[in-house]
Amino acid sequence: MSHSPPPGTPRARIPGPQQPPPPYPRISAGLWRRCLGGGLALWVLTAWVTYETRSSVLLPTLILLGSFLVPVAFVLWAYERHGRDLGVSAILGCFLAGGTLGVLGASPAGSYPLGSSPAVVVGVGLVEEAAKLGALVFALRRQPAVRGLRAGLVLGAAVGFGFAALESAGYAVDAAVSTQGIDLRTLLETEILRGLLAPCGHGLWTAIAGGVLLSRRRLNGCFRFSAPVAGTWLGVSLLHALWDSTHGVALWVVARLTGTGPAGRLFSPGYLVRPSAAQEHLFTLFSVGGLALVSLAGVGWMRSLARRDPPW
Repeated sequence: MSHSPPPGTPRARIPGPQQPPPPYPRISAGLWRRCLGGGLALWVLTAWVTYETRSSVLLPTLILLGSFLVPVAFVLWAYERHGRDLGVSAILGCFLAGGTLGVLGASPAGSYPLGSSPAVVVGVGLVEEAAKLGALVFALRRQPAVRGLRAGLVLGAAVGFGFAALESAGYAVDAAVSTQGIDLRTLLETEILRGLLAPCGHGLWTAIAGGVLLSRRRLNGCFRFSAPVAGTWLGVSLLHALWDSTHGVALWVVARLTGTGPAGRLFSPGYLVRPSAAQEHLFTLFSVGGLALVSLAGVGWMRSLARRDPPW
């Protein structure tokens, strides 16, 4: 026969099994949205104050906010959705170190005139994509456990977005500095355009190449530069070249349709002389349409890779 303890008697509490702390920081869901919204508000405020005061002191803040806002937001989204187990150090290392090394490696081929030949455009794509892949290999050289398609897609995107952020900052500086002083309007237009196009460019291409590269990484951490890796590098380099060629291709198509403009090489002279309103509309249509087609090709390629990994 059991007796219930008198009221008020303290009862012993048996501690339950304690869960080990997660190996990654606890980041609340939707951080990338707050980062994007708050950063956009700060960028607009900085642009307004800079316009009203005409002060060049705020230009570095304006350039850095506009260049890093979209890349950082997309890297945070990739970390929240697919990369928490990879660790913050791998994400930051690929974004900062990988992006910086990629820009340095691609700097010899970073600038070329609009009238460049197709061979030059393709060569630039090959060099820049190779530089970003090399930066990814360098950033992960001491982390042999990081391998697989998902890791490659996430970390490759981090390298690509780091590259895109630094490259956009350079283009913004070039757009701001002119012979007549600071051109704030051109700076803002450049940052808005590159910010909108950032998800469809370097981050996407390096994610594809990084996914194939890390999916074939050996258990001991060595990277295998096999035929699929080389083929993927050539493929993303071709997407890169097509992206850069949309300006020249649009000019050539408009010239052929209207019977005026450049009649020689495909990319010469790089602009239409005294274009009519119809030519301007056609140029906008074909240039934007070309960028959209290249973007859709890259997104479709990445989605086909992601379907091969069951966790996705």
